[in-house]
Amino acid sequence: MLFGKLLPREGNFFELFNQHADRIVEAARAFSQLVANYNDPHLRDKYNQDVDTAEEAADRVTQEVNRMLHKTFITPIDREQIHGLINTMDDVADLIQDSAETMALYDVRHMTEEITRLTDLGLKCCERLRDAVKLLDRIADPSTAEAALKTCEEIDRLEGDADRVLRSAMSKLFRAEPDVRELIKLKAIYELLETITDKCEDVANLIEGIILENS
Repeated sequence: MLFGKLLPREGNFFELFNQHADRIVEAARAFSQLVANYNDPHLRDKYNQDVDTAEEAADRVTQEVNRMLHKTFITPIDREQIHGLINTMDDVADLIQDSAETMALYDVRHMTEEITRLTDLGLKCCERLRDAVKLLDRIADPSTAEAALKTCEEIDRLEGDADRVLRSAMSKLFRAEPDVRELIKLKAIYELLETITDKCEDVANLIEGIILENS
């Protein structure tokens, strides 16, 4: 009994999940502002820095969760679920930062309607991801579990919308873009932006699994 009492129990994993989800939304909103203000170099640099700051903060939360996993004997949900969730969430933040960096690296000169639409869908996915994560600590309540599952379904729908935008964007790009270099740049950007919604869907699938196993 004494050994069990000395071992750390639970840990504030849900609060850390919430903190990380907030950083994801901060990064997504900053990236959305970057796209909206892309023609202004000063604002572009500002929002690029905001994306980096949010992603770095998300990294620190991920590191703290993984550190706690090594020190905590009894966790509120399965250890593999905690590990998978926080690291997949961190992939979302990384992809947002990658998108901003790729635009600068490829010297993208202007934003297209498709970039704007994919960015908007990515932001909405990140906001719904945050909403679902914030319900995780109360999924023992059936109504809360149902609300979280519905939020995950909304993420799935948004990801499907992004798929359709990507297909349309690719068709338009290969039919209408005469500059091969511009085509290569935009193709990479479109695919990267759509991958943000894919990764949000991966998080939603993990959340659904946690709910089904623990509610």
